[in-house]
Amino acid sequence: QVQLRESGGGLVQPGGSLRLSCAASGSIRSINTMGWYRQAPGKQRELVADITSGISTNYADSVKGRFTIFRDNAKNTVYLQMNSLKPEDTAVYYCNADVFLVTDYSKYAYWGQGTQVTVSS
Repeated sequence: QVQLRESGGGLVQPGGSLRLSCAASGSIRSINTMGWYRQAPGKQRELVADITSGISTNYADSVKGRFTIFRDNAKNTVYLQMNSLKPEDTAVYYCNADVFLVTDYSKYAYWGQGTQVTVSS
């Protein structure tokens, strides 16, 4: 009923920048929190940053000052601007959204398919 499509991953050198995008589509009434998570090989998935519909943001300590999350509510899209990238930022990045559906008043969590970010020289 709802799809999250991510884009913007790739290979970048240390100190470089990337911008990830995630667009939600489908039977959407409204979206509450949207966020980005990441999972590195052999590690658990962790929260990178999230943003409420009221534009309140939350960041992992490891990315504060380097990453910025923002969203376009009219487009149901969330972005993650990543600057000063480090090799330890290498992971698969997943988009997440808490969605209220047109069909009912319940909230459901949806995930994107993931996009690979590799930081290496």
